[in-house]
Amino acid sequence: MARARRRSGRLNAANGTPEPSDEQPPNGSQQTQPEEENETAATTTTQPDEEVTVKKQEDDKCPACSPDTPPVDTESWVRCDACKRWFHWRCAGKGELEAIDKWFCRPCLDEDTKRVITMKPPARKSSRKRAQRDYAGLNVGQETDPLRWTRILETREIKPHNFKRMKGSEITLDWIEHDPDAFKEPIFIESPEGLGMKMPDSSFSPQDVADILGDDTPVEVIDVATQANAPGWTLGKWAEYFKKGPEARDRIRNIISLEVSGTDLADKILPPRLVREMDWVEKFWPSSKKGRGHQFPKVQLYCLMGVTNAWTDWHIDFAGSSVYYHIVFYFIRPTPANLAAYERWSGTEMQNHSWLGDMCDEVYKVELTQGNTLIIPTGWIHAVYTPVDTLVFGGNYLHSYNVATQLRVREIEINTHVPKRFRYPHFTKLCWYAAEKYLRDLKAKEEFSPRVLESVEALADFLVSESRTMEKGADPAKRESREQVPGDKIKDGPALARELRWRVRLAEGYASDEDSHTRSLKKRKGLSSNGDAASTSGAGSKRKRISEEHDDSRTAMFRNFQPKGWDVIEDKAGQKEEKTIRKRKVDDSGEDWKHAWSQETVDADDEAEEEATVTSTRSVLIKVRRSGKGIERHRVERVLEDWTWPATSGDSTDVKMKDEDSPPVNGYANGTAAADIDVQPNGTAEGEASNAMDVEVNGQAD
Repeated sequence: MARARRRSGRLNAANGTPEPSDEQPPNGSQQTQPEEENETAATTTTQPDEEVTVKKQEDDKCPACSPDTPPVDTESWVRCDACKRWFHWRCAGKGELEAIDKWFCRPCLDEDTKRVITMKPPARKSSRKRAQRDYAGLNVGQETDPLRWTRILETREIKPHNFKRMKGSEITLDWIEHDPDAFKEPIFIESPEGLGMKMPDSSFSPQDVADILGDDTPVEVIDVATQANAPGWTLGKWAEYFKKGPEARDRIRNIISLEVSGTDLADKILPPRLVREMDWVEKFWPSSKKGRGHQFPKVQLYCLMGVTNAWTDWHIDFAGSSVYYHIVFYFIRPTPANLAAYERWSGTEMQNHSWLGDMCDEVYKVELTQGNTLIIPTGWIHAVYTPVDTLVFGGNYLHSYNVATQLRVREIEINTHVPKRFRYPHFTKLCWYAAEKYLRDLKAKEEFSPRVLESVEALADFLVSESRTMEKGADPAKRESREQVPGDKIKDGPALARELRWRVRLAEGYASDEDSHTRSLKKRKGLSSNGDAASTSGAGSKRKRISEEHDDSRTAMFRNFQPKGWDVIEDKAGQKEEKTIRKRKVDDSGEDWKHAWSQETVDADDEAEEEATVTSTRSVLIKVRRSGKGIERHRVERVLEDWTWPATSGDSTDVKMKDEDSPPVNGYANGTAAADIDVQPNGTAEGEASNAMDVEVNGQAD
């Protein structure tokens, strides 16, 4: 980052101040002296007073100054981020020094063409992520064309959207729970009927907004040409600007960050019912911690106003939050490749001259008219264009149906250095509140769809990483992570995160000692822990049960959570029972017998001529431990059934090794002794066939 200082000028050069540090501008205790100049001063052989004079002259020298540059009483200095030399801003820079983020001198710019002077992000509070941009062209008088992107649109292939059109009454939580493809693409609703939302009538205008919130209310206004904040605006001034015709407006501007929660205007707005049912703030943030006097994520109710030809460049709504809008939208799918392209493009000089659509596979267009509603799912990259003067209500929300993408967008925001004030507010604390509620639900044996369980596992993994920061991170990171844990609900954040991860993995059907690589392979193959096909059904599908054939004394490979052990484990050997049942013998042909023999009970066949001898061996496993409410007792009864039939004429269990087509060798067939080898199947007596069944008839928690 460019270092800038404002200091007294050459009039202070003879004060004889100590040698400055490398991080300060020249001349004085708050200024930097370049390393080359330090070496020169150290090797100068003069008298002490002369040495100080020469050194001070070197300190005051700006590499960009001409010999006839007049001195001034106060001077602004800037340091080159490449060569670390200090320059007079009036000699080497252009524009406002306070707006500079990274600055390079002309020789360093010529040396490496990849270096670009960049500006600080505009000081505005926006619902959308705005990464840093290259505004160096503005500082040299190159005005940005506000219509350049709309002209690009005319030369690019934009596909009409094929997103699902639905009625408001069809947009329900039950639909999302049971349809695995639900809410993975934007949802277009032509009529608001059935959505369960409330909006002001069609005559509502920016003047009405100003009347309700107050003409003197400050508002963040964006200059579309520069995508920068235009200071000094109030709602009253905006209403007057909006009333003018397009030809009478000096510049194209819009408002994208007017959040109205807790105001009288909020009483006129109600988000769609589905949004309220999914929104984490509504579901998990304590109601006692919301409202006036409390800090909580206020992103649910936005009033957006744009004039003709206003453009908001490509972005993903903060933290991958989903949004609803009641404008013309341009969409890019959030595929891994497109998100990677967005990450390369965002926050770099590419934003000033590159069309993101050229770096991605496809761009879709959705045009909304009055009364239409668009619900945008997690992570969709989009730009917004208003062909006519427009007033829109919308909002952002996090939900439990694609947490992994929400976290991926947060990672992109961090990697592209988006300032915290432009990210989803209180994101991590909201994640802790959601985790605390899901842990309680899992303990209470609540059933969740596979889609939600997958999201909760992603949430748990994120919070475990936060826990590691608390335990092993640097002190500032530790402190920040601990401050995000809501003490009113959670006493031990790391323990909660690890228990949640353990429980959600069990609920998904994975044994606690399976490592993450094994689980990821099974997910890709569609298998559960026991190798069966994983369930893809919606809510109400039974969880895959973990095999009881494990050793409780075995050391678990699950690194971060060890469930409480059992106080008593008794494995009682069972007694044998023998009975005769009329049942047909299983032949070797066909596959139908597998289904019949895998049922919970095997019924007798009165028409069968054969009788089977059934030997049953029962055993009981009892496990007991103390719990927070008393005693937890598990009793598992197992039955091993061995079915055998007497041999009948024509049956043979002999395996003949003799090959009659080959001539004998020394009296032996194929070099082996010519003999019949009797095989005793399953350890039964010779001449008997056997089927064995291992049936668990009772597994319960008393």
